[in-house]
Amino acid sequence: LDGQKRTWYEFFRKCMKEMAVFKRVDLAVNDLVGMLDIPLLISKCRKEECVSVFRSFRAFRSGGLVSRQEQDSAHMGATLYIGSMQSDLYFCLYEKAYEQLVKNGTPLEQADIQNRFEIRLKNERADNAVYDLVSNENPEQTAFGIINRYVRFVDKKSGKSREEWPLNPMWETFIGKYRNTLKLTTAPEPYTLERTLNWFSHQVAPTAKMLMLIDENCGTSHVKDILDNTELRDKHRKIMQQKMRTVNEIIKMEENL
Repeated sequence: LDGQKRTWYEFFRKCMKEMAVFKRVDLAVNDLVGMLDIPLLISKCRKEECVSVFRSFRAFRSGGLVSRQEQDSAHMGATLYIGSMQSDLYFCLYEKAYEQLVKNGTPLEQADIQNRFEIRLKNERADNAVYDLVSNENPEQTAFGIINRYVRFVDKKSGKSREEWPLNPMWETFIGKYRNTLKLTTAPEPYTLERTLNWFSHQVAPTAKMLMLIDENCGTSHVKDILDNTELRDKHRKIMQQKMRTVNEIIKMEENL
């Protein structure tokens, strides 16, 4: 956000502080060197070599003339949608270079971006993705964690079950080895509290300590007033319930010893 002289992390934290609702958030991975072969990925979807949580995909080429220099329909840009466009999460992969050719007349070989992989999120999944972004400040980890959780492309091997088919080399290069996965559901994970504490200690604690010291020295109660008037969100209540349930289970186990 150059015009406002603040980062996206600061903007998102401000939105979260104001209890904003994230209705739509898009994360984009730009392929600058032509690493992704979109037509090949479309072909692999049709051959059931796409292993995904999603149940549907759509693929098409641009319906209009690309340019006076590109009359052959075989050279029109390809687009692949993985997942339903009506759902809260789906992927859009397309040949960005062809889009720039149509819009600006930029020759394919001069395009800065060859392909683009867009992660389109809505509602709770958008909210959870933003939470991961501001917690870790690592957009690569967030984006590829989502991709790796929801889709992978494999090569069919006769005599083996689909789950055993190896990763396609091109996809393995794109996704990177040993990527973690990121679930975008609201169910609390065992590490959720620890991740929240880590985010708090790095992003909130210094400011909170400063405000508490100001209150202490000035005889004010700004921090207490803010906390008293802050409403917890559903995910915060779930974390509390999870932690208190764990503590209660430990107490009962000790009582039974």
